[in-house]
Amino acid sequence: MKILIDMQCWLWLQASPGRFSVATLRLLADPDTEILLSVASSWEIAIKYALGKLALPEPPVTYVPSRLASSGTRGLPIQHAHAVHAGALPPHHRDPFDRLLIAQAQLEQLTLLSADRQLAAYDVDLRVP
Repeated sequence: MKILIDMQCWLWLQASPGRFSVATLRLLADPDTEILLSVASSWEIAIKYALGKLALPEPPVTYVPSRLASSGTRGLPIQHAHAVHAGALPPHHRDPFDRLLIAQAQLEQLTLLSADRQLAAYDVDLRVP
């Protein structure tokens, strides 16, 4: 299974895995599960950190790559098709980062792991932690 994990859940996975259900932790630990973090989420982390809205133990330039490696998470690049698809989505959700994740999950046939239940308004395989 391929899981596209949103920014918030990925940060929880790094620092507060107790926020996840036992079933979700089992799924994430399964060697057959591929965990993906969108480049959009890395960008969101960098923006929130720069604005002082996100505290991290080190700057994103080192935090994100080191935690990607230690957690076995693979980066998911943004393609033009993802961006165009995000723009064409119904306006159920206005956050541009979340809309891009929805587009990536739809086009790449990924399960999206997010605590944001509003994303269920879209045709996406949504898993809540």
